[in-house]
Amino acid sequence: MDLQARKIHFVQEFLRLNNENIIAKFEQILHSEKKKLFAERLAPLSLTDFNRMIDNSEEDAVNGRVKDTVELDQDIDTWT
Repeated sequence: MDLQARKIHFVQEFLRLNNENIIAKFEQILHSEKKKLFAERLAPLSLTDFNRMIDNSEEDAVNGRVKDTVELDQDIDTWT
């Protein structure tokens, strides 16, 4: 069973639940696991990676791969 099918099956089973305690446990698990994933993504950069990002940014600026504030404002206007 692929991931999409598993999710559909899980949601169907979840919707059949009538026990508030079980639902509360699922909520706790969901929030806890989402918090862990978020924390993993916030791992600090190594100094080497940080310096590489700075070098890439400086190279982008030298080669004109940047946007001025007017272009950025125009881009932001299209987001909504």
